[in-house]
Amino acid sequence: MDHARRAPAVHPADEPCSVPTELLTARLRLRPWRAEDAAQLQPVLEVNRAHLTPWIPARVADPATVPLLAERLAGFAEDFAASRAWRYAIVSRSDARVLGEVSLFPRSADGRVPLVAADRAEIGYWLRSDVTGQGLATEAVRALLEVAAALTNVKRAEIRCDARNAASSAIPRRLGFALESTQAAAGVGGTDATVALEVWVLAHVPPAAPSR
Repeated sequence: MDHARRAPAVHPADEPCSVPTELLTARLRLRPWRAEDAAQLQPVLEVNRAHLTPWIPARVADPATVPLLAERLAGFAEDFAASRAWRYAIVSRSDARVLGEVSLFPRSADGRVPLVAADRAEIGYWLRSDVTGQGLATEAVRALLEVAAALTNVKRAEIRCDARNAASSAIPRRLGFALESTQAAAGVGGTDATVALEVWVLAHVPPAAPSR
């Protein structure tokens, strides 16, 4: 069984930090988005519009056109390289299909911040509807916890999800997170002005497993 590759120690500095650009798990390959992924991703987002829109910001879930989506993904790749946010495409190792995304964001108590100001890491994720219920999101998030463990000054990991999204909140529960609070927050789907947002916390990010 493959393990996610160990992330090297990351030190806050002015230059981008060293975060793995590929992570392998038993079933998944996690890598930064590329502009050329737009042609495959666009129909996935289109088919999953109703599945994703209530939970995912429009700047991520909107199918857009292939050229506009390519620009969006190129921006994600630039953010990854500059250590502003690490968005990994979730790709099947068996057939190279794009299955979704798992992301890591530097964060403080006040929100998402530059890495040098972060004391925690926020993890986000989504999967296409036809591969849910197979433990793939849990597998991807577990790999991102290893990356978070290598970030200097990061003392905890957080997952934030709409309280109505039972499938999403099952993932932090399965991985040992504790529900710290439920807060009122702006909705992302365009129909709900305010939603109940669960904040799940893993207070001590586990060290990365040795690679094999």
